[in-house]
Amino acid sequence: MQQIHDTINDWYLENARDLPWRRPGVSGWEVMVSEFMLQQTPVVRVLPVWEEWMRRWPRPQDLAAEPLSEALKAWGRLGYPRRAQRLHAAAVEITTEYNGEVPRTEAQLLALPGIGDYTAAAIACFAFGERTVVVDTNIRRVHARLFGGMALPEPSPRASEFARAREVQPEDDRTANLWNVSVMELGALVCTARSPKCGQCPVFEQCAWVAGGQPAPHYTPKGQAWKGTDRQVRGAIMAILREQEEAVPQQSFLADLAQESHAGYVALARLQSPLDQRERALAGLLKDGLAIAEDNRIRLPS
Repeated sequence: MQQIHDTINDWYLENARDLPWRRPGVSGWEVMVSEFMLQQTPVVRVLPVWEEWMRRWPRPQDLAAEPLSEALKAWGRLGYPRRAQRLHAAAVEITTEYNGEVPRTEAQLLALPGIGDYTAAAIACFAFGERTVVVDTNIRRVHARLFGGMALPEPSPRASEFARAREVQPEDDRTANLWNVSVMELGALVCTARSPKCGQCPVFEQCAWVAGGQPAPHYTPKGQAWKGTDRQVRGAIMAILREQEEAVPQQSFLADLAQESHAGYVALARLQSPLDQRERALAGLLKDGLAIAEDNRIRLPS
């Protein structure tokens, strides 16, 4: 294992992407915002939004001082806007309960809104150098191939995967933290889900999947649908709300969209979503607290 640890860590030190939230001296807040944004969103889309957030809100208390509507507007089209909602709530709690300082331990981080096991471990490790076991999709895939001989990890995380992650982690704390990010980067750049670049892999010769003849996945991965879904319609409605300074008539989302000339409504009309789907999408936004209804008008929450 020592050889594998050293080989992957050395590969990372030579090939890692220069991402701003990895640079020396970054704050816990900078790392935390990046982790929220990177959930289910590619790095290339996150970078400009993260940079703008850091320019505008370099500390948790800066975001906490703004209404939620500003966070939702600044989130733009990263998708899954409840992440912005939870990040804003976490900023408020950090400001009030931790004097504006992102907590360092997994236990404290887990108590914040929107932070689960992975995010808590990642922030504690990458921001504060705490020894944690970080397990994301990329790490699960590398472990499944390198140690398990499987093309893909199980569709949903299993306790056995976390146990293996703990088992293969280096004993030295500093090396273990480097290992976390190194394996993650290997999965993102080389050991990818669809077209792994095995010829570029530093541990090609140690890989159990390669040794086994690279067997096919034991299940067919199901991609997450977007076109025609309620989530797509929710996104179009949120885009309209982000662009409007004032609350908009609720009926404008439910009426004949062909009569609307505003670009946001034109985009919504282009989806050709039936009335019941638009009603369902709008109701979901209201239920999730991402929109507010007052006097038959809709606006972002303050």
